[in-house]
Amino acid sequence: MKAITHTFVLVAPDCPVTAAVVPVAKGAGPTVAVIQYELLTARPYSLTLEDLIFETHTRRAGLPKEEAKSRAAEIRAALFAKPHACMRASPLPKKYGWGVHHDEAGRIALYGFESDEYRRFATGAGGGVEVVTALRSKRDG
Repeated sequence: MKAITHTFVLVAPDCPVTAAVVPVAKGAGPTVAVIQYELLTARPYSLTLEDLIFETHTRRAGLPKEEAKSRAAEIRAALFAKPHACMRASPLPKKYGWGVHHDEAGRIALYGFESDEYRRFATGAGGGVEVVTALRSKRDG
């Protein structure tokens, strides 16, 4: 999986919120949005997209941390045998109002739609950062 670097993902044009919202679990287990939000806000700029996908997968599968750690190579090989979507397809910028910044090493942090940091990246003042838009949730027409 190719690392994404120097990139900022804008909130989707059809995002239903005007300020960032913390995702809430629905049903028995945590959603992808809840897990991604928890991981990225607990440790900003510490996880790459591949790390985030791995952590989200093992948590959703209910694997104990020790098992996920001891089987990491095996799990990663199986998990990344298939392609995965980038953060443009994440529910965080699509539905919850979070911009996603990938730094020079591909590590990720979240910025609320209403924040000064979001506006700085969105206007290109982030210093050589490519600005892309999250995917729409609905098709036009």
